[in-house]
Amino acid sequence: MQLRWLPNAISLLRIVLIAPILYYILGKQYGMALALFFVAGFSDGLDGYLAKTFNWHTRLGALLDPIADKLLVAGAFVTLAIQGLIPVWLATLVVVRDAVIVGGALAYNFLIKPVQGEPTTVSKLNTMLELTLVLFVLSRAGYGWPDRITIVVLGAAVLVTVAISGTDYVWSWSQRARRSRHAQET
Repeated sequence: MQLRWLPNAISLLRIVLIAPILYYILGKQYGMALALFFVAGFSDGLDGYLAKTFNWHTRLGALLDPIADKLLVAGAFVTLAIQGLIPVWLATLVVVRDAVIVGGALAYNFLIKPVQGEPTTVSKLNTMLELTLVLFVLSRAGYGWPDRITIVVLGAAVLVTVAISGTDYVWSWSQRARRSRHAQET
């Protein structure tokens, strides 16, 4: 394996970690879930850093990284909601936003032209806040820290960035599709 595939291998590792993380959450073994989730969250930053720093970008990596993120976040949010650790409505909004983004990307890819993975700044912020919320919720469940108000404030920040980034994706990709369609007609 060439080193340029290291970010892809890290994204694959993140996908492999999802099942044990969810298993430990469901088993109320929050310390183990927290440790594995921390590794998965750290790997998200590491694969991006390596790809950018050493120009190890691949088409596969551009698809694997967001898929790994969405599967990890969606799985964690749904499982935490099942355990009653986060509100079901928040988990639903997070999953619906990601489903809309994935559905839109697939539609654009097959109807317009291949999608180039281009996360926006607000989307990166949203992912960071979602990962942080999961870490904090697991930490609170396992170790009683941080306090409840921190979780509530962080959950509110996730709600705001889910709404803004979801709207931004729908708007910007709709505009791209219109411009592309207009360019094809002229």
